Amino acid sequence: MIDLAQLVIFIPAALALNLTPGSDMLFCLGQGLKSGPRAGIAASFGVASGSLIHILLAAFGLAALLAAYPFAFEIVRWAGVAYLVWLAIQAVWNRNATLSAAQVGSGTIFVAWRDGALVNLLNPKVAIFVLAFVPQFVDPARGSTMLQFLILGAILNVGGTVINCAVGAFSGSIGRTLTSSAALTTAYRWVTCSIFLGLAAKLAFDRR
Repeated sequence: MIDLAQLVIFIPAALALNLTPGSDMLFCLGQGLKSGPRAGIAASFGVASGSLIHILLAAFGLAALLAAYPFAFEIVRWAGVAYLVWLAIQAVWNRNATLSAAQVGSGTIFVAWRDGALVNLLNPKVAIFVLAFVPQFVDPARGSTMLQFLILGAILNVGGTVINCAVGAFSGSIGRTLTSSAALTTAYRWVTCSIFLGLAAKLAFDRR
């Protein structure tokens, strides 16, 4: 199956990529700030769900279609931009309200998971990245290339999920300490809004 020597190279490379701050990590940070540690962790599992779908699509060659047809790529990309802008608006919709500790502690776990999955799925660059990075470590001489691809993609996804969970949980604990002040609550609503708008701008203006 997968060569041990390849894994020795792949795992540190995947870890380095996962530790690099990117859209998924910042999204989990924003969700944790907005709705507490459970929501930040749920968002990370949502991102993982989206990444898993990207890995499956890439394994079956659909990511190559996004690379080959710019129009399809643009539709998915701008849908992702619009969704992130909507999340930014939602983050400050009730900007004059003071969050309670219970609100920050519980959040809406399903919504955080769903938003994480959608933001990840609506970023076609994730699919292109998976298709560009993972195949470098796939060896056709060692059996099923699809199975190798799925195993390596799962390793990449698990590492990212662990790191994003840590980011979401840590940011959530910060948000929990700010609930006693209306001014601080308003400030971190705007911080969350800025994170989501920054992600939308990055997705909109980054070169393909």
